[in-house]
Amino acid sequence: MRIARSLWAADSTAASLKSFHSWFTGLRDSDASQVRRIDFDALTDWRFEAATGNIVHDSGKFFSIEGLNVRATQGPAQHQWSQPIISQPEIGLLGILVKEFDGTLHCLMQAKMEPGNCNGLQLSPTVQATRSNYTGVHGGKAVPYLDYFRDAPSQHVITDVLQSEQGSWFYRKRNRNIIVEVDEHVEVLEGFHWLSIGQLHELLSIDDLVNMDARTVLSCLPLSGTGLSKAHDFQSGTFRSALVRSLGADQGTLRTSRQVQHWITDARVRSEMDTTPVGLGQIEGWHRSSDRISHETGLFFDVMAVDVRAGSREVRGWTQPMIQARNLGVVAFLTQRIEGVLHVLANVRAEPGLLDMVEVAPTLQCTPEDYRGVPARARPPFLDEMLQAPQDSIRFDTVLSEEGGRFFHTRNRYLIVEADPDRKLTAPADFCWLTVHQLTDLIQHSHYVNIQARSLTACLHSLTLRPMGN
Repeated sequence: MRIARSLWAADSTAASLKSFHSWFTGLRDSDASQVRRIDFDALTDWRFEAATGNIVHDSGKFFSIEGLNVRATQGPAQHQWSQPIISQPEIGLLGILVKEFDGTLHCLMQAKMEPGNCNGLQLSPTVQATRSNYTGVHGGKAVPYLDYFRDAPSQHVITDVLQSEQGSWFYRKRNRNIIVEVDEHVEVLEGFHWLSIGQLHELLSIDDLVNMDARTVLSCLPLSGTGLSKAHDFQSGTFRSALVRSLGADQGTLRTSRQVQHWITDARVRSEMDTTPVGLGQIEGWHRSSDRISHETGLFFDVMAVDVRAGSREVRGWTQPMIQARNLGVVAFLTQRIEGVLHVLANVRAEPGLLDMVEVAPTLQCTPEDYRGVPARARPPFLDEMLQAPQDSIRFDTVLSEEGGRFFHTRNRYLIVEADPDRKLTAPADFCWLTVHQLTDLIQHSHYVNIQARSLTACLHSLTLRPMGN
């Protein structure tokens, strides 16, 4: 109920959205950070390892960029490829500190510069740090507010779960997603701001504002449909009322929790994707030039390098390798009201870097440009439907950035589309209709829902704020 109250607090006594925008714009305008692309030989403290060709840091910490050979069997066909991939075995920390103001929970958020952000500053969690960062390997300043999460009493923890990152670009990477509540006074440092959950959800509709790490932590909130129903009266028969019903436990589910668990476990057992780490210099189909490693087709992504001069980070300057997607991606949920309850069409998707190989994914997750000229039968299911969706069926449509610490100007169009309730939809076996409660419940457990679906779930939760009629 407290989370529902905060979700409905689109404005608050702590700060209005108008004052937030003024504060954030001021910080962005005064940010003196500079990021420029450089050749690989201009990297400092990084090198290409002689034996493997991997890009590694001299400290042996942070991350490395290595090679991966992948073999996947889909039906009678065998598909093989090689690719660069980020190896970062450390568990990062993504934490949001929350506190009540006048009975409403607020989140302490940070305006954070990341070298890969297309617009400099974005809104991030209270703490967003790798183990190398918060243990001081970089020799910079301490991470603010870190002790609230490292020494949190269990009774103050709202959620605490290990989650994956992009399984196509990270090899078995995990982050601790944690939300901790405090009662005492918290000093608000420069670059930090209190916002209600409702205000954060409002900000999700703005391109490239709420960063990926904030979105994944927000998706882990145990949001209750019951609490929302008590917090507000909904007009029956609307998209919003169907969404709130979908957030309630056991409201109109087509499969039981046990059946959903079986669907995921069975997909993991049946997955025939084999991965073999290899040296970056040994992968086929990729070519290295002075400033990038690219696929021979000109598709997918590049490995490149940047020089960073940061005005508001623990370290004021550094260089590093990054990944840059070649084109804008699309991440989409197809939804439908089934007997008055909103359902989401989820997919069990295998990705080579995932710890358990398969996680629940959105209906669609791809880069459309990679499929230009590809026959319809070889294109991802629902790709054309999502791209050609009529405007009156689109419930959410915002371009959001991926994590700017590793990905350079890499963005996806996050899309939620509603199908006509009377339409008969046939989905392949690796798809399943889930209520939003079932999806939210899966996120409370480690390694069940991928980062793209978690981001979309946060966007879906935000739609409880917006009247949409029928």
